[in-house]
Amino acid sequence: MSTGYWITNVRLESGYRKENDKVVATQTEAAHLLIEDGKIAQIEFGAQAPETDLPKQDAAGLLALPSFRDMHIHIDKTYYGGPWKAVTPIKTILDRLAEEATLMTKLLPTAQERAEKMLGLLLSAGTTHVRSHCNIDPYIGLKNLEATLAAIETFRGKLSCEIVAFPQQGLLRSNQVENIREALKMGATYVGGVDPATVDQNIEKSLATVFELAVEADAPIDLHLHDPDHLGIFTFKRLAKMTEEAGWKGRVTISHANSLADISLGEAAEVAEMLAEQGISITSTVPVIKPTIPIPLLHEKGVSVSLGDDSITDHWSPFGQGDSLEKAGRLAERFRMQDERSLSQALGFITGHKTPLDKEGNRQWPNVGDEADIVFLHAASAGEAVARRSKRQAVMFKGKVVHGSL
Repeated sequence: MSTGYWITNVRLESGYRKENDKVVATQTEAAHLLIEDGKIAQIEFGAQAPETDLPKQDAAGLLALPSFRDMHIHIDKTYYGGPWKAVTPIKTILDRLAEEATLMTKLLPTAQERAEKMLGLLLSAGTTHVRSHCNIDPYIGLKNLEATLAAIETFRGKLSCEIVAFPQQGLLRSNQVENIREALKMGATYVGGVDPATVDQNIEKSLATVFELAVEADAPIDLHLHDPDHLGIFTFKRLAKMTEEAGWKGRVTISHANSLADISLGEAAEVAEMLAEQGISITSTVPVIKPTIPIPLLHEKGVSVSLGDDSITDHWSPFGQGDSLEKAGRLAERFRMQDERSLSQALGFITGHKTPLDKEGNRQWPNVGDEADIVFLHAASAGEAVARRSKRQAVMFKGKVVHGSL
């Protein structure tokens, strides 16, 4: 006997409507989803709901989209949920790092509480997968990691989370190699690092140490790389070479990759091809206060690009909404993705490149067997959802509604 249930009267995208060979709208149709064991077990189309003795939940015509991913955020250090505080002006990244010498210990007593509030914010916006960077530094050691793990445990069954053991003060500069090693044993899943040139001031040794830790723990890598211009590009090239030598293809992410915005598109295309060859992915916040890296070009060259919030109202930035759909909308605005098809494809940058329709208009989501990780929205299409940052009615994770209601 089935223990599943039906979600009836869902709207699913079925194709693009064209006029004079140009996409002008997205077509949708009514559908009904059988959910079993956290997966989509059956899809029935048509206005009439299936005759069944199983329980039903009526989606009342809401649009279903794959749930979102925030692939770069720091839930362990935020003012969110506490008193408001704006940012103190600085001149260099080292000034900001110096600020953390006293700030991290002050924030520690409420780190778990604030992390939980951050996760709740992300979930409410439709995010069910999070990659959080967690400070491992001389001031709080592994205590922020303990708080982060506890916060994630509170949300068990509601979302999934990866943790990057992040030596914010520099892996070498702050002598955190042993703490990173211990963090990976405690539950961190990625080896982190930051600016081997500017912060660690030794590109070769810094990157080599990151790979040593990763290989030892059989863990992927996610590096903050803010360094500009050709200093950053040189670091990319050394990273790609070490990725090849370590056999770590497909297991390395560059966060920010700011230098790609400082070079010509021709140079960026060459670097993109190098990164794609080694399966090195990039996560961007789509910044507006500085040039944005050429995300469409990277995507076209085969680099997997995802989006993240990074800071949300903390000592690095007073901004941030915790809304991945807002990030996708900003991406679309920044690169003039204004037509129906381009807007809908922008959704892929926050879903792991799962979109209801491919570029040709063929349905590619959902399929029988997919995880039932779904956002139900008040929107006519993915394009409208991205452009208008449409209201989310309910969020589902592994077949259970974990926020809102149907």
